[in-house]
Amino acid sequence: MLRRDWQARTPRGAYTQLDSTKGVKVHYTGGRVEPGIVSDHAACVSLVRSIQAYHMDGNGWIDIGYSFVACPHRKVFEGRGLHHLPAANGPGLNAGHYAVLGLVGNAGLVQPPDTMLEAIVDAVQYVRDHGGAGKEIKGHRDGYSTDCPGDPLYAWIKRGAPRPGGGPTTPPPATPPFPGRLLKYPPVMEGEDVRTWQRQMKKRGWDLTVDGAYGAASRDVCRRFQREQGVEDDGIVGPLTWRLAWEAPPADG
Repeated sequence: MLRRDWQARTPRGAYTQLDSTKGVKVHYTGGRVEPGIVSDHAACVSLVRSIQAYHMDGNGWIDIGYSFVACPHRKVFEGRGLHHLPAANGPGLNAGHYAVLGLVGNAGLVQPPDTMLEAIVDAVQYVRDHGGAGKEIKGHRDGYSTDCPGDPLYAWIKRGAPRPGGGPTTPPPATPPFPGRLLKYPPVMEGEDVRTWQRQMKKRGWDLTVDGAYGAASRDVCRRFQREQGVEDDGIVGPLTWRLAWEAPPADG
């Protein structure tokens, strides 16, 4: 999830550039995590926002301390993101590794579900592919005096952080990056980004011509899709509507 999708606060200052790292250090919250987040993704979003608030208002950091956050719905939240120095690994240790948080704690939800482990591995692969991260996967306690990331997560890391089941898993939907402009009508908007969205909506079963022109018909499909998904039906394809076109489960019936 991009920062705007979880309504992240704006950082208080500029990040320190991070060109490459040895790999990733995995973390847990260190407090109680309500088990109910396993069936309530909105609770995950609230928890990530509260962690950011604590780091900024309590610790005085410029932003949430983690590079990415993994939740039990196999979602990865963008924290500080790629090529930005994290703050969670400890003094003098932040430049060595990206910091990935799994939303488990030392009480409540302690054992990470397989979907969360999948999300952590997804984040690790992402920083390797795009962020100059090396092959190391370590726990926060490696090199810093802490119980983090908790015994269950650390035992998994010591096993090599394998994908659950020991083999490849079905990847999450490949969502193209949001094109950077809102698709809306009027006036009619044209372009390959419009065609990309129309093509995906047609795959989802909507009666829509893939012509690269975002006109009244596209707006009508957009509004009906937004109502189906329970979001504001403004007829504008913004970041949330764009992501839902690829990631939302099919409608019942």
